[in-house]
Amino acid sequence: MSCLSVSCTDDFEEVNLDPNRIETISPGTLLNPIIYEIASFNTSRSDAFTFELMQVALPFPSASGGEHRYDVGDGAGNSTWNTYYRWLTNIKEMQAAAVEAQAPNYEAIALTLNAWTYSLLTDSFGDVPMVEAGRGDEGILYPAFNTQQEIYTKILNDLARANTLFDPEQKMIYGSDILYHNDVAKWQRFCNSLRLRLLLRVSQKAEMNAYAQMAEIVDNPEQFPVFTSNEEAAILEISGVAPLISPWGRAVDFRTGRAASAFFVDNLNALNDPRLEKFFTQATLKDGKTKIGYKGIPSGYTGSDAQFDFVPSSMNIALVTAPMISVIMTYAEVEFIKAELARQGVIGGEAQLHYENGVKAAMEQWGAAVPAAYFENPAAAYDGTLERIMLQKYLALYFNDYQQWFEYRRTGLPVLPKTEAMVNNQMVPVRFRYPAIVQQSNHDNYQLAVEHMGGDDINTKVWWEK
Repeated sequence: MSCLSVSCTDDFEEVNLDPNRIETISPGTLLNPIIYEIASFNTSRSDAFTFELMQVALPFPSASGGEHRYDVGDGAGNSTWNTYYRWLTNIKEMQAAAVEAQAPNYEAIALTLNAWTYSLLTDSFGDVPMVEAGRGDEGILYPAFNTQQEIYTKILNDLARANTLFDPEQKMIYGSDILYHNDVAKWQRFCNSLRLRLLLRVSQKAEMNAYAQMAEIVDNPEQFPVFTSNEEAAILEISGVAPLISPWGRAVDFRTGRAASAFFVDNLNALNDPRLEKFFTQATLKDGKTKIGYKGIPSGYTGSDAQFDFVPSSMNIALVTAPMISVIMTYAEVEFIKAELARQGVIGGEAQLHYENGVKAAMEQWGAAVPAAYFENPAAAYDGTLERIMLQKYLALYFNDYQQWFEYRRTGLPVLPKTEAMVNNQMVPVRFRYPAIVQQSNHDNYQLAVEHMGGDDINTKVWWEK
C-alpha cells in the first residue's frame, strides 16, 4: 500500500542511505529528507494502524481478525522501530554538523526533530535505547535501554534549550527547508508547541512539574511563542513533484477494500460537520449509485459481511493525491491543550474560547468552512467537560500519526464502543511489542527493560499512562 521505498524517494535517498559517502555534510544536508521521510511514514501509519485501532476506518470486507478487532501481531511495531531509529541517526548527524558549523538555528531544529521522533518512539514502545543508541561506530553494539522518564526528561530539556538557541536574525543558509522555508520564527513556534504536547502527555506524573511549565509557556508568549494560526502549524505540503511525492503510489489503494468506521462518521454526522465530505465518500445502496449520505461500518463487527445492505462510506482519495498534506503538529492541537489547561484553572482565559478556536482551526486546516450555527448544536457546544474537549481533539487529530492513540491512552477518551468480536479482552492495546530482532540481538538489555516495565505485552502500560 505504502510507497516508502528507495524508488519513491531517489533524490533524498542518495543523500541519506550513507551520509559518510558525502565529502562534507552541512547542517542542512539531511534536514529535508528527515522531515519528508518521517512525516510521510507517519501519514502511512496513521492510515494503516491508528485509523483501525481508534475506529476511524477499517478493512472491508473483514470476516475476522484485524487491528480494528484489537488483533495486533507481535511485529506490528517493527517498521516504527526501524524507521525512527534510522532517521534518529541522521538527526544526530545533523546536530553534530550544526554544532561544528556554529549554526544555532540548525542545532535547535535538530533538537526539535530529535524530541519529536523520540517522543513517537517511546510512546509507541515505552523504554527504548537513547543515550547509547546509534553509537555502533564507538563500539556500542548492544545499547542499554533508557526509561521513559529519562527519555522525557531529556527531550523536554532539549526543547527548552532549543527555544533559547533560535535566532530569527540569523539566516538559514544551507538550502531551503521543505517545512517552513527557512522561517526561523515558525520553527521556534513548533519547538514550543511540541513542548506543550509532551508536557501534557506526562502531566499526571507529579515529578515532571508539567502544569507549572505549561503555564509558564502559555503566559509568556514572547519568550515561548507557540502556534497561533494554521499558517504556523507543522504541516508538510507534499507537492507531488519528486522527491515530494505521496506515500501512496496509487491513490486508489487508499480507498480500495476500506470502509469508514461508524463511530467516527456518526460523531461527525451528529455535529453536522463539514469535514465529512473532506474525509469520506458517501455511502450508497447496493447498486453502487444511489447515495444515502455518510454511513460507516462498526469497527470489530460481529457476523458476516452480508448483514450490511449498503456500500459504506470509504476514504476520500483526494487526501492522498498530491498536492496533499502530511500532518506533523497542528494549531488546533495547541488550542485544545489550552482548553484543557483553562478548564483545570492551570492558565487564565476561557476554556470555551480555546475549544472553539481548536474546532475552527481543525476544520479550516482541511479546507472546510465553519458553519455559522455550528456551536448552536448541543452536540458541538462547549459544555465544560473534558469529554467534549477530547471528542473534538480526537476528530482534529485525524491523520496525525499515532496521536489519537496516545491521547486515548492518556485520557481514556473518547469512549470507544466494544463488540464481542474484539479480542484482547476487548481492551485497546497500549503499546507495540519490541521487535524480535531486538529481543534476539540485544537480549540482556531487552530483558532488563522488560523487567522494569513489567512485561513486553500490548497491554503493558507505559510510564505516563493512568
